[in-house]
Amino acid sequence: MRIWSFIVLAIVGIFTIQKAAANDFATDDERNTIQIFEKSRPSVVFVTNQQVVRNPRSLDLMTVPRGSGTGFVWNRDGYIVTNYHVIENAGQIQITLQNQSTWPAEVVGRAPERDIAVLKINAPASVLTPLPLGDSSQLSVGRKVLAIGNPFGLDATLTTGVVSALGREIESPNKRKISNVIQTDAAINPGNSGGPLLNSRGELIGVNTMIYSPSGASAGIGFAIPVNTVKEVVPELITHGRIVRPVIGVALAPEHWAHQRGIQGIPILRVEPNSPAANAGLEGAQRNSWGQIILGDVIVGIGKQATPTNDSLMSALEKHKAGDKVTLHIVRQGKSLKQSVVLAAPARS
Repeated sequence: MRIWSFIVLAIVGIFTIQKAAANDFATDDERNTIQIFEKSRPSVVFVTNQQVVRNPRSLDLMTVPRGSGTGFVWNRDGYIVTNYHVIENAGQIQITLQNQSTWPAEVVGRAPERDIAVLKINAPASVLTPLPLGDSSQLSVGRKVLAIGNPFGLDATLTTGVVSALGREIESPNKRKISNVIQTDAAINPGNSGGPLLNSRGELIGVNTMIYSPSGASAGIGFAIPVNTVKEVVPELITHGRIVRPVIGVALAPEHWAHQRGIQGIPILRVEPNSPAANAGLEGAQRNSWGQIILGDVIVGIGKQATPTNDSLMSALEKHKAGDKVTLHIVRQGKSLKQSVVLAAPARS
């Protein structure tokens, strides 16, 4: 018995020495990285996008993987945040938690203009670990960042880097511009999309969304949607299923039509009856007796924000809510005018 006790104590001692040695060799930065990964890992999920297809031989319906990505737990109610492009055109979606349990998910809301989607699973709160939210307005170039995801289907992979640049602009899946994007050199490979970008306190500061790479693999230029944008979008998606922006009540001309005619700004084609625009006296385009288009009002700004494009106009409207009174800057027959407009809620679809 004494011999076995001695052997057990020796083994325990060896492991204790090895663990102590490992800790001795770890720098403060390494310890911080390890702690953040261990604490944040339970919050990161694997998103599998599946599609139902018909077997060409047997004609039976079967489910096949269509794509995969990463997501993270938003709260203990079972809401999961990921990229819109991860679940775009999905037939069935499954979420795999870090405890390897798999849950069917429903899409609660989509925001392709911000490349954000919210999913819902009916998992118990005890297995859901939300991430603490940071403040992306406090970021600066050179700050340490960590990305956790499932690149190429490899479970819970950690990459580290720094904030390489701020205020970048990328194109969303529906061709809208996403502003104030974070650029990082933390490796982001296919499958990382929708995963969290964290700061050195383990707080969420962004959602990894894409890479810039000729080869399709990480080349040291990755982009993340800032958490302050996510904090605005996710509650709307949970409540409404989409981003709800107030409306002016006009039909706008396509940008290429305006560019071809050398028009600076956004021409109004039609003013909807009983709309804020109609109440404010805005004028749309008309046709004369020869069928020629006579230009009406051209929108060039809202408040202090210039709106040279349809995208910039929608982005400006997203900063307001129904009932807000805004100053619309327009050009009418070559003259600059200001018109007060009370924004309205969009019609329910």
